[in-house]
Amino acid sequence: KTADPKAVVLSFLRGLNSEKFDVARTCVNDNMTFDGVMGFRDGAEAYFKDMEKMKFKYKVQKTFVDGQDVCVLYNIDMGNATIFTCGWYQLKRHKISKIKVLFDPRPLLKK
Repeated sequence: KTADPKAVVLSFLRGLNSEKFDVARTCVNDNMTFDGVMGFRDGAEAYFKDMEKMKFKYKVQKTFVDGQDVCVLYNIDMGNATIFTCGWYQLKRHKISKIKVLFDPRPLLKK
């Protein structure tokens, strides 16, 4: 597995986009956490259980790397809305350990 943090994150997102969740799963640590606007997930199992249901599609606009941290600006197609989002991916041992996602939730709350 590559040690390049940007490559790990982009491989993870490609796996989610193609619904190859087993591929995306190889990019994260078992005890990873997800902290988002609409909720928190503790552990890879809980995170992927939700991702398999939601099937979001990510269109990367820009990435920034600082050591083991990767920031991704992307448009996420959430089914009923496409939302511009910022994701902060923190890696440990060459895998994603923490994901923090920020976006304006108002388009989702109008439904």
